[in-house]
Amino acid sequence: MQPSNSSSNPLRGMVLMAGCMLVLPVMDAIAKYMATVEGMSPAQVTFYRFLFQLASTLPFLLALRGISALAAKRPWMNLLRGALHGAASLLFFMAVKYMPLADVFAIYFVEPFILTALSAMFLGEKVGWRRWLAIVVGFGGAMIVIQPSYEIFGLTALLPVACAFLFALYMFLNRAIGDADSPMTMQTLAGIGGTLFMTAALAIGTSAGDANFTVSLPASWLGLLLLTLLGTISGFIHLLVVRAFRMAPLSVLAPFQYFEIIAAVALGYLFFDEFPSASKWLGILIIVGSGLFILWREQKRATGDRNVGASQ
Repeated sequence: MQPSNSSSNPLRGMVLMAGCMLVLPVMDAIAKYMATVEGMSPAQVTFYRFLFQLASTLPFLLALRGISALAAKRPWMNLLRGALHGAASLLFFMAVKYMPLADVFAIYFVEPFILTALSAMFLGEKVGWRRWLAIVVGFGGAMIVIQPSYEIFGLTALLPVACAFLFALYMFLNRAIGDADSPMTMQTLAGIGGTLFMTAALAIGTSAGDANFTVSLPASWLGLLLLTLLGTISGFIHLLVVRAFRMAPLSVLAPFQYFEIIAAVALGYLFFDEFPSASKWLGILIIVGSGLFILWREQKRATGDRNVGASQ
């Protein structure tokens, strides 16, 4: 769907989207810092992420629309979205604890390939052989990044792939349920779903004695400040992304998601002394190239559909 004329401003949408994509990896850098420096378990960091996300968005929602704003048309689907997002975030934060930020982001970007495949299989979207080939090539690029990481980290190197699959399911639900509720309501209910999921995950993981699920409080005021910032970024940056999509078409904004890799490389180098090797840069370029090709084919197909509709 194209943005309405009243809100359409592609240039502002592009600037807003680029800014959001450069800021989002700060969340993951905070998660890595909390795990490696503050000694907080990834599950506990994920719990605080959704708790503070909820604390940052709920007051605004209630102030703007009252308690009726929580009466969503599809509450259970939105809670399920939050649970899937919680599980994906948990796997991602577990990965960044052990692996370089850029590696995790590069592998995670197989998500558009998974989403395209899911849409073809379950929503009946037509995917031609060129896009299927791009998916295969993109996964090949991911394997170039995964292979050296797998030798060092073992199965941990596959966590971003599992995260990408769960986040693709999350995005698949977004496509399936449409725009039944407002973005603020959806984000708040997702925060509730993510918080509830992580509460259960912490309880189960702690009882199993898994160190990745150890319950703890922030060890310092800096840690508390960073966790608050983590939840606030999570709550509001995604709302700004929704705003950007109302200013410009999806086909224009989607390529900007790869700015996250740029930010991840910069943050990893500045704060954790990490920098991708030449082979990993090759894998990153293959993943990005394949993803951009899929976006281009999607735009071309959508343009063709509109032209056919206009001629009828």
